[in-house]
Parts: sequence; C-alpha cells; structure tokens
Amino acid sequence: MARSDKSSDQSSARPAGRERTRLRKWMRRLLVVLVIVLLAPFILVPAYMVVPPPISSLMVWRMAQGYGINRYWTPIEQFSPNLIDAVLSSEDGRFCLHQGVDWQAVEIVLDDLIDGGNPRGASTLTMQTVKNLFLWPSRSYLRKALEIPLALYADLFWSKRRIVEIYLNVAEWGPGLYGAEAAARRYFGKTAARLSMREASLLATALPNPLARNPRQPGAAHTRLARILEARARKSAGLFSCVGNR
Repeated sequence: MARSDKSSDQSSARPAGRERTRLRKWMRRLLVVLVIVLLAPFILVPAYMVVPPPISSLMVWRMAQGYGINRYWTPIEQFSPNLIDAVLSSEDGRFCLHQGVDWQAVEIVLDDLIDGGNPRGASTLTMQTVKNLFLWPSRSYLRKALEIPLALYADLFWSKRRIVEIYLNVAEWGPGLYGAEAAARRYFGKTAARLSMREASLLATALPNPLARNPRQPGAAHTRLARILEARARKSAGLFSCVGNR
C-alpha cells in the first residue's frame, strides 16, 4: 500500500514539475522580449540619423485597434515653412533653446503639482517624437519618466532639423493618418509644400486631439485656436533658426 501511495505521489509530481519548467521557459522568453523592447530605442536612435523610421510604436498600437497606415515619408525640404513655424509655435516654442527636455517647463509643472494644481504637459517636440516612435499613447507618469531619458539620448544624435523632420513624418493626424504629407493631401488636397499659414495652423492645432479634430471641417473652438496660432506663428521669424534654411 505504501508503494502504491509513493508511486501515485511521484506521478502527480511529474506534471507539476513540467508545469514549473514550462512557466520558467515562458518567463525567460518574456524577459528576453522585455530587454529587447527596452534596448531597441538605444539602437534605433543612431540608425534613424540617416534611415527613415519604417514604423512607430503608435502605428503598431493603432493597427492593433483596427486602423490602417496612410503615410508618405517626406524630406523636410518639402515641407512648407508655414507648417514648420506653426507646429513649433504650437507644440514647442522653446525648441531651439533646450537639449531635448525643457527643464524650465518641467520645474513650473512640478511647482504647480506641489501647490496642488492640476498636472499639465511639459513635453518638448523631441519628447513627443520619441513617444510616438517608441512608447505608447495613453498618459501615465511612467511613460513621461521614460520620455525624458529617451529625449535626451535622441538629442545627442539627431540635429534639430532631423527631429522636426521625423516628427512631421510620424505625428498622428487622424485615424490611420500619419505625417504632414498624408494629412495635407487628405484634408486640403495638396502637398505639404504648398500649405498656407492658415492651413498649417489648422493642422497644428489638430495635433493635441487628432482623432477628434478635422482640419478640413474645424469646429468653432478649433477655428479660434488656429487663428490665435496663425497670428503667433507669423511673428515667430527667427525663433526657429536652429531648424536651418527653409
């Protein structure tokens, strides 16, 4: 009887042992994937100095939600100066004054949080670019914490001109719509090189909420923001000289 009990215990231990072995294998695979995901940006950032990013994490995220990809990679020389001025005026007015992270803006946000104010963004264009390329779209303090070292790292390799070029090619401008060239064709029936300041301002003010704002058919609030931005962008001459000849 004792032998039978011992044999039964051994046979039941085998499946449990196999399950533990299988679990360890999956844990090791998961760890390998996690390490690859964490290291990938530090390999890809230097590569993207010369190679256009073939896809971004935001595109992958949207594809998982059922959206396609409409995008035309476009050299920065083929973007209207109006668009560059409007986007920088809207998204990062101090773009030429920081090295990827605007510590002055970060300090203001931290002071507001300490004083009990509502949290607000301090993202630079560089931070938004690395977020679109390597991170996920939902807001969280973890994502923000990852943006900062990635932005500082990208700024070491990419020129200001390259940062703008990549951003304008990967930014989301609608469901499955990426980059200013695709957006200009979709909303205004023209290339990004021919955008007027008004059209550029409508595109730029759609960026904070691209899935809801339509530059071709802007609502009253969107139109008002675009007019304010247009006036500001027209006065921005010289502020973005770090982007180079336009």
